[in-house]
Amino acid sequence: MTPAPTPTPAPTPSRRTVLGGAALAALTLTAAAAPAATAAPSPSDAAKSLTGESGWPTEYSLPDGWLPEGIAIGSKPYAYQGSRANGGILRTDLRTGEGTVLYAGGTGQVSVGLKLDHDGLLYVAGSTGVARVIDSRTGELLTTHRLSPAAGHFINDVTLLGDRAWFTDSRDAVLYGVPRGRTDGEIRALPLIGDWVQLPDVNNANGIVGTPDGRGLIVVKSTPGELYNVNLRTGHATRITLVGASDVVNGDGLYRIGRTLYVVQNRLNLISVWSLDRTATTATLTRTITDPRFDVPTTAARYGDRLYLVNARFTSPQLPETTFTAVAVSI
Repeated sequence: MTPAPTPTPAPTPSRRTVLGGAALAALTLTAAAAPAATAAPSPSDAAKSLTGESGWPTEYSLPDGWLPEGIAIGSKPYAYQGSRANGGILRTDLRTGEGTVLYAGGTGQVSVGLKLDHDGLLYVAGSTGVARVIDSRTGELLTTHRLSPAAGHFINDVTLLGDRAWFTDSRDAVLYGVPRGRTDGEIRALPLIGDWVQLPDVNNANGIVGTPDGRGLIVVKSTPGELYNVNLRTGHATRITLVGASDVVNGDGLYRIGRTLYVVQNRLNLISVWSLDRTATTATLTRTITDPRFDVPTTAARYGDRLYLVNARFTSPQLPETTFTAVAVSI
């Protein structure tokens, strides 16, 4: 993800900040009608309907000026999209494309990478040294974690692995592990060593997913476009050998299904699809996915046989009246 324009500085959040009624009030700010409270289809029905029998939209609008970058989807047909403008979270019903502002955000807040846990907790990379945990059912802000100083850092993306949510910092060679769930715990800082060389004044670590065996993390280095397998115990980063292409330049969000890795290459307007070997140290390019509706897509989330992506439109004016969309492609 590319850094958003520097937001108006906000007071430094405490390590744990619990907000009640103020966050719940965000539920009254809607971009469209609230999604109907109907039961989600079973996984088999969802996969079948997404092949074209349901008429679910393959493109839907986000609020003007939303400045989207992250998207998360869980087991139910709802997508959550963060805002770089004010840190808000939009909840969209994939069956209709209708969205509701779940969390209103606030001055100086930024929401970039997102992941939704099975318990309904939404983990949000907050750019300016922070990570937030939001209840996806109520919009309540449960916790604000201070991971790093605000200056010189960019908390960019997040994945869930084991008992932690792991966040990347695009401006520092460190991953941060935040305990999952509603219990307190120490944040773990994992410095990147080994093959990793931090480059100055550019985005380094960006998208992140777990390895197929669940024992490590795969991190994309946006500049110059490399993939790394990171040991969770030591932080040793082994550069993944790429076969079929020399790099994954502009690599942003990552999504993995088994040993198939999807790399969203934002300004190239494509998704490169890679087959990982057994040790996840070699990746072979199998195909690329492009679509005329792509306009600098940043991250991807899956529901059924589709990947959903938000168009960040980094090459367009980032203004309150700028329009934004999310699109779906078949996988």
